Parts: sequence; C-alpha cells; structure tokens
Amino acid sequence: MNWTSVLPKVVRVLVFSLCCDGAHMFCPNPLLMFALPKEVPMPQISQLRRFAVPITGTAMVAGMLLIGTPASAAISTTGFKTACVAGSIIGDVHKVTDNLITVDAPASVQPGETFTYRIQPSGTSYPDKDSGATTTNLSRLKVDYAIPANATFVSAAVVAGTSVGLDSVAPNVLRVNDSGNVDGSGGILRLSGNNQVIGNSPTTSTNSEGGIRVPKSKKNLDGSTNGNGDTWFRLPAVDVTMVAGATGVIQPKVRTAGTAGNLGASENFSTQLAKASFLGTQWAPTRCSPRENKDTTPLNAGAGPLATISIASAPVDVETTTSLSVPATAITGTAVDLTATVAPNNAVGSVQFKSNGTAIGSPVAVSAGVATLSHSFDAAGAQSVTADFTAGAGFVSSSASAQTVTVSDPAPVDVETTTSLSVPATAITGSAVDLTATVAPNNAVGTVQFKSNGAAIGSPVTVSNGTATLSHAFDAAGAQSITADFTAGAGFVSSSASAQTVTVSDPAPVDVETTTSLSVPATAITGTAVDLTATVAPNNAVGTVQFKSNGAAIGTPVTVTSGVATLSHSFDAAGAQSVTADFTAGAGFVSSSASAQTVTVSDPAPVDVETTTSLSVPATAITGTAVDLTATVAPNNAVGTVQFKSNGAAIGTPVTVTSGVATLSHSFDAAGAQSVTADFTAGAGFVSSSASAQTVTVSDPAPVDVETTTSLSVPATAITGTAVDLTATVAPNNAVGTVQFKSNGTAIGTPVTVTSGVATLSHSFDAAGAQSVTADFTAGAGFVSSSASAQTVTVSDPAPVDVETTTSLSVPATAITGTAVDLTATVAPNNAVGTVQFKSNGTAIGSPVTVSAGVATLSHSFDTAGAQSVTADFTAGAGFVSSSASAQTVTVSDPAPVDKATKTVLSVQGEAKVGLPVDLFATVSEDPSDALVPSGGTVQFKIGGVDQGAPVAVVDGVAKLPHVFGAEGTFVVSAVFSGSGVFTSSTAESVDVNVTVPTPSDVESSTSLTAPSSAKVGTSVQLKAVVSSSGATSGTVQFFDGTTPIGTAVDVVGGQAVLSHTFTTTGNHSITAVYSGAQGVTGSTSTTSVVNVGNGGGDFGSLGSLSLPFGS
Repeated sequence: MNWTSVLPKVVRVLVFSLCCDGAHMFCPNPLLMFALPKEVPMPQISQLRRFAVPITGTAMVAGMLLIGTPASAAISTTGFKTACVAGSIIGDVHKVTDNLITVDAPASVQPGETFTYRIQPSGTSYPDKDSGATTTNLSRLKVDYAIPANATFVSAAVVAGTSVGLDSVAPNVLRVNDSGNVDGSGGILRLSGNNQVIGNSPTTSTNSEGGIRVPKSKKNLDGSTNGNGDTWFRLPAVDVTMVAGATGVIQPKVRTAGTAGNLGASENFSTQLAKASFLGTQWAPTRCSPRENKDTTPLNAGAGPLATISIASAPVDVETTTSLSVPATAITGTAVDLTATVAPNNAVGSVQFKSNGTAIGSPVAVSAGVATLSHSFDAAGAQSVTADFTAGAGFVSSSASAQTVTVSDPAPVDVETTTSLSVPATAITGSAVDLTATVAPNNAVGTVQFKSNGAAIGSPVTVSNGTATLSHAFDAAGAQSITADFTAGAGFVSSSASAQTVTVSDPAPVDVETTTSLSVPATAITGTAVDLTATVAPNNAVGTVQFKSNGAAIGTPVTVTSGVATLSHSFDAAGAQSVTADFTAGAGFVSSSASAQTVTVSDPAPVDVETTTSLSVPATAITGTAVDLTATVAPNNAVGTVQFKSNGAAIGTPVTVTSGVATLSHSFDAAGAQSVTADFTAGAGFVSSSASAQTVTVSDPAPVDVETTTSLSVPATAITGTAVDLTATVAPNNAVGTVQFKSNGTAIGTPVTVTSGVATLSHSFDAAGAQSVTADFTAGAGFVSSSASAQTVTVSDPAPVDVETTTSLSVPATAITGTAVDLTATVAPNNAVGTVQFKSNGTAIGSPVTVSAGVATLSHSFDTAGAQSVTADFTAGAGFVSSSASAQTVTVSDPAPVDKATKTVLSVQGEAKVGLPVDLFATVSEDPSDALVPSGGTVQFKIGGVDQGAPVAVVDGVAKLPHVFGAEGTFVVSAVFSGSGVFTSSTAESVDVNVTVPTPSDVESSTSLTAPSSAKVGTSVQLKAVVSSSGATSGTVQFFDGTTPIGTAVDVVGGQAVLSHTFTTTGNHSITAVYSGAQGVTGSTSTTSVVNVGNGGGDFGSLGSLSLPFGS
C-alpha cells in the first residue's frame, strides 16, 4: 500500500494548529498546508517502474515482486484499494491507498499432497517531508494472512533476501488466534517483528517504536538515491507449507474475518505506526482494510481469494444399470431362476435378490454382467421381486425395477391318515375316563366316532392338532372293546384305530369317616394323675387312640369302647404340655386326630415355716431422747420386716430382720405410758407373727427457756405521708411476746404481738431523710428476748404532679402551593413549656416550634395541591403533660398558570439540491432564557406560506421535518410553533433556501471541523468548519450537538463557517458540521468532535487535524 502514489496524486498532510493563549509564541491563525497536485517527473516515473509496482492496477512481471519463487508455480497478482485510518491526538485521518499482493502457488495439488505457496505485498514508500512536517520512520509493521481452508497447516517462514529497507526486529511469521496471541491452533499467520504491533497483540504500543521498522533512507528499492527524498521498502515474502485436503479449492487470503473487516480496527490485516516531527514528535497508528473508501461498508476484492489452488478430483466411478428377469408364475416348493443383468458387463460386485422387500438367499456375485439365483417360493401369492447391485471399486451401485411372480400352490392330493387309540386298561363304573384318538398327520381335519362293543358312545369328536378326546363313564362292569373311527375332511383319507379293551368294575365299598375330639384338664400337678379322654364319632368306630404330650407318646394305645378312650396319666415335669390324640381306625373306618389341647403342669406348692416374735423395750424414756426398740424373730433365718407401733400407731418405717433381729432407735415426743408392739411381716417361705405389747413410761425433761432471734424487714425507701410495712420475724415461730419498733431510737406505735413468729407495723414517716429502724422482741414465758439489727429507710417527700395541657390548632381553610401560610397551635395553660411539631398528612413539616405564652406558629409553604390533614403535637417540658390538637384540613391548590413567552428559530441550510433530501429544523425555547421548552406542542413548517405536511411534534425543544425540494429556485421557509401548556405560540424568522439542480459535473466537497476538546458551561467557544472542494465554496454550514441543531445555518465565507456557541450543560457533546453544498458542489459532513463541557477548567483551543504519513 502506498501512502503517496508514484503516479500523479494529491498528497496532503494536515498538521495541527495551536491557538495563542498567552503562553505560546504561535499566532492563532490555523496552519493548513497542502502539497498541491503535481506531475511526477518522467525520469522518476521510469526509475520507479524499474523497482516497484505501479499502483494503477497495471500488473507488473510477477518475478519482480516475488524474489526466488518456488519452481513450477503459477503467479497470481491482485490489486485493490485499502481504506486506512491514521489516529492522532486530535482525531482520525482517513486515506485510500492502492495495494498489490502476489501469490506464487501450484495451480492444483493432489489430495493429501504437501505443497508450498509464496505470498508477498508490493514495495511502497513514504516521503521525506511535506507541508512543514518531517517524517522520521515507520515501525511496528504487520500483515495478517488467513490460513486457508481445505488444507492442513504445516509451517510458514520468511523467505530470506526478499525484503528491502527494513531494520530493528527481523521479520518473522507467527501463528496467532483472533486475539493476536500466539496459538498453535490459531487461524492467522502474522508477518511482524516478534508480534510488536500497534494493537491486537500482547505487545502493543501506539507511541513508541518497535517490531519491524523502516528507517528513513531516501533510497529506491535497488539502493539508489531517490530524487524526491522518498524512502522505498518492501516486506519479505512468506513461504506457507500445507497438506491438501480431500476435495475443493485452497484460497490464500488476507485477514478480514470478524472485527478484522471493520474500518480502523487493530485487527485489520495491515497496520503500522508512523512517526513524524512537527512542533514535537507526532505518532499516527494506522490501520488498513480492503475497501473502496471509508464510507463503503462492503469489503472489496482484496478480501477475496488472492490465488486458487485446486485439489485434483479422485477417479469417477462408472454408473451402472441393473435389469431383472423372472418367470411370470411359479409353484410353491418348485425352484425357478431369478436373473439380474448389470451393464456394463465388466461391472464388479454382487446382487441381492429380494421378495416383497425381504432378502432371499445370499448376495450373488456378478459374472460377465449376470447374476442368477435359483429360488423356491414357499408361499402362494404375488411376490414383488427386486435386485440390488452393490458395486465394487470403480462402479456405482444400482437397482432393478421390481418384477412380479405369481406363486400358486400345486394341485391338492388327499393325504393318507392313520388313527391310533389310547384308553385306560381299567375303569370304575360311574367314573369318567379319557378315550383318546391320535390322527396322523396332525393337520388332518375331520371327526372321530368312539364306540364300545360296537355301539357309538357320545357324538363324533372334532380332531384338533391331530387329537380327539372323549371323556366317558361306563355304566356296566365287564370287558369293553373300544374302537375309534376317523371320518376325514377335504384333502385327507379316513382311517380307523385298532380295538382296545377296558376292564370295567364296580367301585369298592367306602370306609366310614371319623372325627376325634380331646378332653383334658386345664392344669395338673406333677406326680398327680389326671384323665385324658378322647371321644371318637361315630361311637361304633373300632380302633385305638394313642395319646401324646408335646409330640411324645404317653402310655400305650387305648382301645376305643362306645366311642371313648381314656388314659390316666401323671405328668413328671412342670410346664405347658401340648396333648394330642390320634385315632387309628379298624376295618371299615377312617383314622382321625383330635386338635391339640394344653395342660399347664406345675409343681406342688411348698409349706411356709411358722415364726415367733418377741419385743424388748426400756421401761422408761424421756421425750426427745432416742431409745432402742428391739424385736427378735425365730427361727433366726426368717426373712421379712418388723413394723414397730406405739399406742397402735406405726413409728418409723418397717425394719428389715437380720439374723433374727430388727432394732429401731426412736424418740418419743409426748409424755405418758406408751404401749409398744412389733409386727413381723414374713417373706416367702415363712409365716408372719407379732410380739406381745410392752409398756414404756415416757416423761418430759425439766423445762429450759428457748433462745430467740429477731430479724427486721423494711422498704429501702418511703414517701412522707404514705404508709409502709415494717416487719419483724422472730424464731422459733412459736415464740410468744411483743415487738417494739423504733425510728432513730424513738418508739413508733405500740408494741405489736408476735403471731406465728411475725409482727408487722404499718407506719407513715412524717419527715424526709434517712430513718434508722429497729425492732426489739420482748419474750413471754419459756422464751428469751432478742433485738433485730437496725435497717435504714430513705424517706423523701412526694414528687410534684405534672400539669395536664390541651392543644388546639388554627390553620387557613385554603392555601396556594409555594405561598407560605401560618399554622398556629395554642397550648393551655399558657405557661406550659415545650415545643409543637406540626405535621401534614402524618409527615413532620419543619422543625419543632417552641411554645411562647401558650402559642407556637409555623410559616409553611405546601408544595403539592390537594387536601392536607394538618396536626400539631405538643411535647411538654418538665411539669407539664404532652397533648395533641385535632386534625384540621387545608385545601391546597396550585397557583393559576402564568404564560411563558417562546421564540422559534429555524435551522435550515441556505442551499439545497433538487430531489435530494434535506432536514428542516425548528428549535423552540423560552424567551428570553433560551431554555429549550419540554416536549409538547407542534411546529407547522411552511414553504412559500404553504403548509408542508402535518404539524411536527416538538421533542425536547426540537421539531424536524425531512423535505425534498422538487424544483430549483429560491424558497422561503417558515415555521410556526403552536404553543403548549403555559408556553405561548411563536413564529420563526423565515429563511431563504437556494435550490439548484445537481449535475454529474458537481464536484465533491469535504468538511473538517475544528472544536475545542473542552469547554466551560456559560463560556463562549468557537466552532469552525472548513469546506474544501475544487469548486466554489459558498452555501451554509449547520452545526449540530448530537442530533440537535446549534443555532441557524452559518454562511460559508472564504471556505469557512464560524459559530460562537455557549454550552449550557456539562458532559460530552458530540459536535458535527454539515455543509449544504452549493451550485456545482455537493454537500458533505465532518467527522464528529467531542467537547467535554464542565463547570470549570480551561479551554484547550483548536487543535485542528493531524495526518501523518503511513505506509501500506
């Protein structure tokens, strides 16, 4: 790709301009330099043609492009345009260049063949300087090739000696994936310097040299000095080795898949970094894709195949046809020939014959074009016969059309049959037996008539599966001669079986059935005999009964007499015994058994031993002093317990007898004669007994006064004048006497009698302060007096009582949103202290208001219309009780709307073309604030006073009407805003539009935009559009912020249109300039410039455009 054409071309280098801001020496005039169109001197053209490929589409001898190409190869050269985008600090610069790539590859390869093709871009150059900018070098060069389909990649390598004018990192080829990372499975071959590129790689930079570099040499490809100071270079050829696939074509291409096909993408197949010097070092990362220009979406031929390598086809198999010859009819069971004929007759393979879709026989090999199968059909009916030829190598399989063979069974012949007879040797009169005749073959149809002694018995029996059976009961004893005559149905011959003899006898007499039942006692004692009785019915039954216990016979069988058999038996072991009785019958009777019965056998009970009990007690005792009471039980091994009693009442719990003795230590609690007894309750094996009563004379001990203790319980605090309980507790609780309570040593009240150990005094203290309370117990007879420790009661005067309050509320009945009204709360009594919180619909409004002289007032503006329920809550200070006022309603309404004046401004280009669409914009804003009106209302556009279509809705202050002028001339465009809500209607100042007719000779224009990168809200900045064309540059420019027009269209004067604009909102603003075109000149639109608008910061001025040189 050439950055500048070696043929006559326009070479432009746009360099940025710096605005004078007091800190720089440069004047504010933008510096815009062009290298005007000029003819390249003929000697130079001739010289260049010797070393490089012209970029005019004229092919050059391939050998001049590919140095040392592989032998026996076909050379393909593809020329195409690339659209390149060069980035800079002030925006992108677009340029279209010519490009040429040559591929040396075999025209065709065999499937699986390993082959190599060579690919190389043409030589190109960059200038020494232009328009004050001096080029330095190109670096980070990259070309991406797609690995072609239908082949397996083997290797790729740079061809030594095929590059010119390169230094820094030696060119190499890496296999990478879509992300630019080295990947053995990637689909891209990257020619670069170790993947040091401007993007789509882990090693990227757009402001430093790296990778493949083209230093400035000012030389041609052959090393001679270039007269213009241009530097020529060429990237190396790459040999790609692959293994061909099975079929199809192999087509080398440059990388364009996915984002690589987008304009200005780092994934583009050709990228590089240009470096130049102008007011410092400037960098231009450049990205090129195969397309006609920056506005063309489809890719061009450069994205297509650069060469086509055909994969040779395998030999074509020979088509075959198969026909079938079969007889029209056949007989089941008789073989016929089925013949398939395959053409051509040298075809190899086999034929599978089928009948009604089912294969018959094995596949038959084809010989001299014929395959024959001898086949016997086994079923009558129409048979659809087919023949499928399965071809061998070099031939194509085929099938014959189906043929029908009508198969019938042979004429029928009656089948001979034989009949045999099977009967039992004996039978009993009255009992049925089976008589069976067997007919062969077993498919014979017909009936069998059985006979006995020549007389038919029963009806004829149908033969089924070769058998006929008759169930028959003979009615007379004797020898019966049985025969069976088979009467055949169609297709069979009748036959008869030989006679068989059955000896019939009357049945033998039947023994009488019996039942046996068993009667046994439920319990028994070991060693004591009990009767076991079996009863047999009928009672004339003869036989014997064998009794059994737990399955073992007991005694010998007992003869049954009059239906009864009895056995007297003593069980010798305790436990459950299952007793049965089995009747063994004599002649004429049937044996039977009785159901088992259970006898629970236990050992005889043992005899308890008699006991005697004697008692030993002291003659006297003292109440409260323990004495021993002792019971002696004989014999001394007796087990059990002794319960001692005094005067008939149990004392203590039963005492266990040990070695014949039980002792209880007991204190009598009452004086007097105590009659003491001892009752022995025997354990198992012994008999209980009781001792005779013994008397103990019990007396009280001499009396002693009982010591007492007194404790005091009082509240920790008390209120003067309010009674509290003072409680003294005396122990023991049977103490008798009184308690005198004292406060600070002074008796309070009279002595209080102690009851159940407690004395309580209800007392009201009459003075605040700490009171030391005591309690003195004066004991009665038998007890000793005592005193409680002093306890302190802190006495305070009662707290004052808070005063109740009432709160009332006064509000206006109505209010206007935004206008303050007074809300007043009155608190009684008027000396109440505290604050009032006003609320509207339950939500606090304002802060709490301090009550002064019983009044709290809040001045409040409601912000929404509607009924407002207003309340006032009084929060009381010390000494007062809080209260709330009843809710009052304020009906709030919005103020009557005030009309706002508007102004409508037409943003319409001053020039237009017949038949080409233009947009008519009307901007509606408040007057005089210039704030855009919100969405609402419509604008009626008019031309020459005539309405154009329906009114257009205003959205965010703007209405747009697309329009096409149908005739040339000057047209007056006007617009009327309908008004909306409070916004009044307004009419825009009309605009004259000069409409001309477009012609094929109209020249193209281009528009560039100069805008600051940043601005401040409220500070005016300058937006400048420069219109370039070879024709007159009159007309207008409409500036846009996004899709919103900025002011009215600005006249183009001297190729420029300048607008002073003040931004009103912060953020990024996307500014474009749209040139209307003029007579003989087409319109154009600038690229977008983004202005970052903030509330502060400086204006960086106008940077203009920068285009740096870039190679291809």
